[in-house]
Amino acid sequence: MKKLLTITAAMLFLFNAAKADEGMWLMHMLKRINEAEMQNLGLNLSAEEIYDINNASLKDAIVRLNGGMCTAEVISSEGLVLTNHHCAYGAIQSFSAPEHDYLTDGFWAFSKDQEMHIEDFEVSFLVRIDDVTKQVLANVNDNMSEDERAQAVAAASKTIREEASKDNDYDVEVKEFFYGNEYYLFVYNTYKDIRLVGAPPESVGKYGGDTDNWMWPRHTGDFSLLRIYADKENQPATFSEENVPLSPKRHLKVSMDGVAADDFTMIMGYPGSTDRFLSSYGVQQALDTYNPSVVEVRDLKLKTMKKHMDEDKGIRIKYASKYASTANYWKYYIGQSKGLKRLDVYGKKKALEEDFMKWANAAPERKEKYGDAIGMIADYYKSTDATVKSNVYSLEAGLIGADITLFTFRLNRLLERTMSIEDEAERKAALEGMTPMVEDFFKDYDMATDKDVLVNMMKIYMKNIDKDQHPSVLQLIGDKYKNSPERFADKMYAKSFLVDKQRLMDFLADPNMKKWNKDLAVINAKSMANKYFESFANPDQAKFDKGYRLFVDGLRKMMADKAFYPDANSTMRLTYGTVGDYYPADAVHYDFITTANGILEKYDPKNPEFVLPERLIELIDDEDFGQWTDENGELVVCFISNNDITGGNSGSPVLNANGDLIGLAFDGNWEAMSGDIAFEPELQRTISVDIRYVMFIIDKYAGATNLIEEIDFVRTPPPAPVVEEEEMEAPVEK
Repeated sequence: MKKLLTITAAMLFLFNAAKADEGMWLMHMLKRINEAEMQNLGLNLSAEEIYDINNASLKDAIVRLNGGMCTAEVISSEGLVLTNHHCAYGAIQSFSAPEHDYLTDGFWAFSKDQEMHIEDFEVSFLVRIDDVTKQVLANVNDNMSEDERAQAVAAASKTIREEASKDNDYDVEVKEFFYGNEYYLFVYNTYKDIRLVGAPPESVGKYGGDTDNWMWPRHTGDFSLLRIYADKENQPATFSEENVPLSPKRHLKVSMDGVAADDFTMIMGYPGSTDRFLSSYGVQQALDTYNPSVVEVRDLKLKTMKKHMDEDKGIRIKYASKYASTANYWKYYIGQSKGLKRLDVYGKKKALEEDFMKWANAAPERKEKYGDAIGMIADYYKSTDATVKSNVYSLEAGLIGADITLFTFRLNRLLERTMSIEDEAERKAALEGMTPMVEDFFKDYDMATDKDVLVNMMKIYMKNIDKDQHPSVLQLIGDKYKNSPERFADKMYAKSFLVDKQRLMDFLADPNMKKWNKDLAVINAKSMANKYFESFANPDQAKFDKGYRLFVDGLRKMMADKAFYPDANSTMRLTYGTVGDYYPADAVHYDFITTANGILEKYDPKNPEFVLPERLIELIDDEDFGQWTDENGELVVCFISNNDITGGNSGSPVLNANGDLIGLAFDGNWEAMSGDIAFEPELQRTISVDIRYVMFIIDKYAGATNLIEEIDFVRTPPPAPVVEEEEMEAPVEK
């Protein structure tokens, strides 16, 4: 049979696995796929020293935070954990109040009895990964419908999970890879007694704020410290004063070497989501509709919150984490659209799809199996083009727009399950168990701010989305409240018991579902949720799922000489590359490090994003950097490398060739915001805080020497000098 295809530039752009800087690689595949190349780049370790299920390895020092929202690493034999400041931001905020504002002032525990337990916070260690593809797909065949296939996969996955967890307390997950072509079992050991140990002030940990977010050069000390506690047998346990610091299987050593151009780096962590196989149709829809819709809604929400935050310090503290979370992906989607256009990702995806179709049509058996794959994907996007904006609004302006809406939706689901419990004592206990959820919500809630957000979200919804795609609550506002969200909100916030903590607690003590269902907050939440979940009821979804599964399967066969990595899905991955500069635009060059000098250059006491603590200014002015400088006496703050990361990698350790900690990943660069869809090796950079700057803040700024003392520091000895032959002394005759 004639081999038709020559690999095009488009394919290389998307799937060139030979590039050391691209790829989020599964840990158990390192030996087979990556070990040799990594060692050629400078790695001094074997694949087994990175991932081993029988002996302690680097994987045993890396932890997943809260199911994958961030990554962290263990850096001492006493369970001390390092992650990003923004990963612990909600925890820091939860302990803050106007009288002890840890967001503004920072927090440091100078002894273990000062460490503060974080509610509803957990870390998970990866125990092992098993390939369960054959078991999951054992009862699947090509004649099944997509629903039948999904049922078979779900049943097999359930059996595998039950078997893996029957004799232990591990958390187990079966995850899909390559759009349903492969499946892997992940086993985790999860610890739930986690305590806050240290955090710099926002003016260090969030220096630059939204202005510098996703930007390079960067001067942000984005780190915080936690500690894992266990029972006296070193096993997971709920919070108790009797618990002791975890004794980990492995912890990272901290390198004092710093970075130089072309140094080998690797990052281990839990990247959340990428879409590297996205079609040209998906790219076009993102550019035309999805991204602009998210940006326009979040922009209004941010402005609304900011108005109230600027007027009241207490509200600023309450809404700091919510604001940061909203702003992060508001800016992300702006940057992603610019990157997709600048790099012509649509054109390159289109070229790849054309080559795929040539390959599929070149042989009868391939045409039969793969010939309709691209068409199935195209049909899905055509069927959703008219509703994608409405679907975005149903989530962004509807379900997650105002705090009360999402809170009521979640409470409604819990309450409905609880009221269905027949045993009275069990039902009462379940109702009492809702108290922490209520307490947590109202701790960071301001009615006036929330009301303003809800009104503005409804206004933009009504303005930008056709009436035939409105949720029922907006139709109610039109019919009963003269198309005035203000009138609806006035009544809802005045009458609803859900916006008042005590009235809600009184209701939960003696719930009446008839009263619940008549409450305007409940009517609003149910309406917004129903509209959002309608967006998943697409008749072409099954074709989309099958089309992508066949497309990805076909690509891997078409490019059989390439090692493919799967899209990120909050499972542990390793990415490797090198430290280096880049050229973001014509006549523009960015170096690969920033120093403390840049901190002062950006300092602006009139701009809250660029204020600095007086103590830090003094230390930098006096060049009082202690042992944390480079060989030139400079205090390096951040550096960049071409590692391949995304959200979820926040807090991931950046490791050198020996597996020692040199930095903490916390961001990507603006010029490559399209990277979740298409990696661009010339532009894509990971921004990391230099570990020596982290230690400088802990030591010289905070004076928390108790923490410095429990960390193991290493420095690579300089190479022995090369002695030329003529310089060697002649041997002495005996």
